[in-house]
Amino acid sequence: MKRCFFFLICIILSVSAYSQIDTSAYRTIANAIQKKYAPDKRTVYFQVRFKADTVFVESTSKQAVAAFEKSFPKDAKDGLNVEVLPAKQLKDLIYGVTTISVANNRSQPFHGAELMTQTLLGTPIQVLKKQGGFYLVKSPDGYLAWTDGGSIALMNENKFKEWQAAKKVVFVNDYGHALTKAETGAARVSDLVAGNILKLLTVEGTFTKVGFPDGREAYVPTAQLADYNQWINRPLPAADAILATAQTLLGVPYLWGGTSIKGVDCSGFTKTAYFLNGVIIPRDASQQALVGEKLDVLENDSISVEKCLKNLQPGDLMFFSAAKRRGVNGSRVTHTAIYMGEGQFIQSAGMVKISSILPEATNYDEYQTKTLVGARRILNQVGQPEITKVEKHDWYFSKK
Repeated sequence: MKRCFFFLICIILSVSAYSQIDTSAYRTIANAIQKKYAPDKRTVYFQVRFKADTVFVESTSKQAVAAFEKSFPKDAKDGLNVEVLPAKQLKDLIYGVTTISVANNRSQPFHGAELMTQTLLGTPIQVLKKQGGFYLVKSPDGYLAWTDGGSIALMNENKFKEWQAAKKVVFVNDYGHALTKAETGAARVSDLVAGNILKLLTVEGTFTKVGFPDGREAYVPTAQLADYNQWINRPLPAADAILATAQTLLGVPYLWGGTSIKGVDCSGFTKTAYFLNGVIIPRDASQQALVGEKLDVLENDSISVEKCLKNLQPGDLMFFSAAKRRGVNGSRVTHTAIYMGEGQFIQSAGMVKISSILPEATNYDEYQTKTLVGARRILNQVGQPEITKVEKHDWYFSKK
């Protein structure tokens, strides 16, 4: 890898005598740098573009930018424009909080782009770049995507710390509304879903006056709210808590990129079941499959029902690969589910439903069962890299 990398640098240097930018050569070395320093675009942003005789480089990785700078001929530095994100154009507004019940985060900065993930109202985010009416943001699970500017409240560091330190409440019902007055039937300010975080203003009878990150104020039935500090400082959840939350989503439709009661994809479902119990895990199935304690569930690359029944515990995550049906072993994980015990698992596939790995079961899912490629235990690994209690995440809680 190193020899190849330095060979590519030599290619760049060899064309430095030419006034015209050799885009082909620079694309080649950019690909090598991306492979080394930014292999997963879901967590590291790296972009190289060309305009006339200038090369523009942007990345969230200082190492990637430095490597590209090093590859650029010294006598051609005037043709190089580099920036480590957050972008300077944002000035000090590099913090943000989601301000609608469920915000859509996309692969590109336009509404028709692929839905990658979602963030809930009150979710703290890092703002990295602006393009048109969209912002490139990083969510607490480290995921990068573009969100509509209308769905976030931009903040400088002081405003963000004020939001962190403010008394807050969490909406704990499946679904509801914030109202203009402290009375049932009042006009609506916003819809709400489980996990939404709002500022606590005052308690007025059976209603609580709340504040949104963008300054709006509204009233929510107090019975539908929980104290934020108590919510994030709960003890580590047991498996029955994870499963109880997962089952509240039964029947919710599958939505690619979804992470809320409105719709979930497979990993959005597992992520949400854990988050609503105070634990942040990676966003996608292929990322979740790399964390936690690895469990033995296979025999000669095929599912061993005996091992699953012996080694899996409720709350464990199961991972599947669609390519396995084509006889491709070791393929990329494409699906995940939560094990419930006695051969049953709960998954988002078409909708959230309970299935079984046991052929004799009425809810036997032959398709998924035959594509099982692994399993991981999360609950005994909280505090390990990428498995974080909400209360331990600096973005959610201001450490004094």
